[in-house]
Amino acid sequence: MEFFKDKHVLVTGAAGFVGSHLVDALLGFGAKVTGVDNLITGSRANIGHLRDNENFTFIEADVSEKPDGYLPKEVKLDLVLHFASPASPPRYQENPVETYLVNSQGTHNLLQFLKDNMPDTRFLFASTSEIYGDPIEHPQKEDYWGNVNPNGIRSCYDEAKRMGETICGVHERDFGMDVRIVRIFNTYGPRMDMSDGRIIPNLISQARENQPLTIYGDGSQTRSFCYVSDLVRGILLMASKPNLSGETINLGNPIEELTILQTAESIKKVLGKPELQLEFKELPCDDPTRRKPDITKAQLLLGWEPEVGFVEGVGRVI
Repeated sequence: MEFFKDKHVLVTGAAGFVGSHLVDALLGFGAKVTGVDNLITGSRANIGHLRDNENFTFIEADVSEKPDGYLPKEVKLDLVLHFASPASPPRYQENPVETYLVNSQGTHNLLQFLKDNMPDTRFLFASTSEIYGDPIEHPQKEDYWGNVNPNGIRSCYDEAKRMGETICGVHERDFGMDVRIVRIFNTYGPRMDMSDGRIIPNLISQARENQPLTIYGDGSQTRSFCYVSDLVRGILLMASKPNLSGETINLGNPIEELTILQTAESIKKVLGKPELQLEFKELPCDDPTRRKPDITKAQLLLGWEPEVGFVEGVGRVI
């Protein structure tokens, strides 16, 4: 994408799963990238291959703090991709304060810093399908307001993301800044933390160890899984196209809405282990029963849709 050539891009959460793939793609398009991560859930291993890349600078810092405390004074940015946050339920429930701060206070601090110093810098916020909660509307469109427990065990993440969206809207409407939002649905791929408790890492790890596959609830709840390269392509289209300030767009794969049972069976098949047993456990509190994006808006505004099927993607991960 020609837009990124010679641009200076700040990526928060750069050592995370999605953030590190974004950094790779941006560098491939000729951008200069500054990555920031406090490594609570990110990993240096995800960016270790960039250690000698002269166009990449890594700063270990907490993005909840004010940017003038960790960014060089002379920094000039063309684009900010705000992806810093724990993203799996076990990880954000282990770090609830850090999670709600980085998505609310961190978002506010970044946008205020840009408003005061670089008001023309484009800003993209990584929101989430979790803002829809346990949705009554299916599939979920961007104009659906959601069905969220505001004081539940997941609220440190989903309500913080909703607050982050509020902050983005204020800065776009009231301060005239170019602010955009992507709502990311279930994503998987290489560099996922295989111990972070999400569905795909859980099932693959258990299958590789010939352990029973854990199914929460009866396994009838559904998810729509998007491969990370498809997601990154959608994010960069959203960041680069003109005239999208103030827009919120779903990014996910609606082509294959799978039950958790179907997901487990697919992983068993890819690994060639049909004999593996299933172990059923209680469904976690506030776990969504269905999750599938309506991507009409992404198709119309970005010309984007996912390309990697689930079986192919899982094979790549394995």
